[in-house]
Amino acid sequence: MKSYRLPLIFLQVVLVLNAPVFATKLVTYTFRGETRLGAWVENGIVDLNRAYVSLLQQEQTARARARADAMVPPDMLAFLQGEEESMQAGLEAIKHVQKSLRTSGAFEKLKELGVLFTHDEIKLEAPLTNPPHLLSLGLNYRQHADETGSQVPQHPIIFTKEGEVIGPGAPIRIPPAVQKPDYEAELVFVMGKRAYQVSEEKALDYVAGYSTFNDVSARALQSRVSQWTLGKSVDTFSVMGPYLVLKDEISDPHQLRISTRIGDEVLQDSNTSDMIFTIPQVIAYISQVMALEPGTVITTGTPQGVGSARQPPRFLRPGDTVIVEIEKLGVLSNPVTRD
Repeated sequence: MKSYRLPLIFLQVVLVLNAPVFATKLVTYTFRGETRLGAWVENGIVDLNRAYVSLLQQEQTARARARADAMVPPDMLAFLQGEEESMQAGLEAIKHVQKSLRTSGAFEKLKELGVLFTHDEIKLEAPLTNPPHLLSLGLNYRQHADETGSQVPQHPIIFTKEGEVIGPGAPIRIPPAVQKPDYEAELVFVMGKRAYQVSEEKALDYVAGYSTFNDVSARALQSRVSQWTLGKSVDTFSVMGPYLVLKDEISDPHQLRISTRIGDEVLQDSNTSDMIFTIPQVIAYISQVMALEPGTVITTGTPQGVGSARQPPRFLRPGDTVIVEIEKLGVLSNPVTRD
């Protein structure tokens, strides 16, 4: 199977807007009630679908809108399912915007067409609100295993998360049935190609990119039984964003600072180098028995400092604002409320 590493490298495009060179991050954004796929750049949001329509119309391509909807659909999951073809079309769309902005009045015209938005007029959602699978690793940081009194696992501990996925700024809602809600800062990766029985050496070829995640956990539910799914699957307890940073932006995902804070209280401060199982190992391990489809989100475990392990314990409380930050991947901030 061919890798789309080359298109992803070239997706590090520039939007010429009297600004220095910078790279693209994929987002899901909402504007006036409509949620769509975009590319976050320093001075705005590029709507990839509409940018590709504009390009095809300029080239006088027949059925431009229908072709754009097929090649660069306005939904993140559908876009990732297009694999190399969609990535290449996305590249062409952004290059078209880049070239257009070199002409006088282009910025205003592109805004009128809904191709460009300023950051302050849109709302960011989770990059993927509807992943086909959301899989997670437990006890995947050495110091976290130590703080919980657990042995370092010999094999990856895999569980599933269900429930509503939310993005930056959305409230983490604690229902009455949940006691001891806890935070967990985690690096996630998103699959960009279907991976089945792949080797560790080739595993990263199948990754689209990385994002910041808060694996909020209902500790009382989680500890009742040996299976963690219910305690991990409360609606709004899967928090992701603000961006999907393309993999070629990150030279080594296992060398990133990761932290959690509430106000000035730093609760987690570690590095992804403390992972027990690396991302290639995880992909190779899971894909031996199940296919990982494009858009599958996999969380990679949390470092030490979780609330349940602190003395005294520090669980999430209504009125808190919990902030998870991963170097190069962005800041994820969410208020906590009680249903």
